[in-house]
Amino acid sequence: MWQHLINYLMLQHIQQLLDNKALMQNPSTRSSVKKFIPGIACFFLILVLICLPGSKIPPVETWLNDIYFDKWVHAGLFGMLVFLFIYPIYKKMILPLQLKRNWAIKIAIAAVIWGLTTELIQKFFIAERSFDIYDLAADTAGILAAYNWCRIKYL
Repeated sequence: MWQHLINYLMLQHIQQLLDNKALMQNPSTRSSVKKFIPGIACFFLILVLICLPGSKIPPVETWLNDIYFDKWVHAGLFGMLVFLFIYPIYKKMILPLQLKRNWAIKIAIAAVIWGLTTELIQKFFIAERSFDIYDLAADTAGILAAYNWCRIKYL
């Protein structure tokens, strides 16, 4: 189901670009991977961190548990991921504002799917780790915070 949604969104975007020949002729509209290296690095940082077995994660002091430090880390990492993918679209690509907004929404949706995927990876493939709905909620909260901040500040 998710794959169909992603395919639909990508086909819709490609059709928008093909409909507007002026955009296709402008080289600054073509996405360069270099613009997204920080976001890609953040994506792989999250992947490495979620693949750590539970025994390799250092114990957390009581006061950090009291303030739900783990959830703040989740929100921060996923918020940073969304920001690092939205910012280059705003700053370095010459696109109509509505197209930038559409990309930002797609990035946020993809990040939520990635958050769910990381929890499922932990449940089924990583020793001493489990699916935690509150981690997914923290991921989503960070994503929404970053998306809304970018929307207000840039879009």
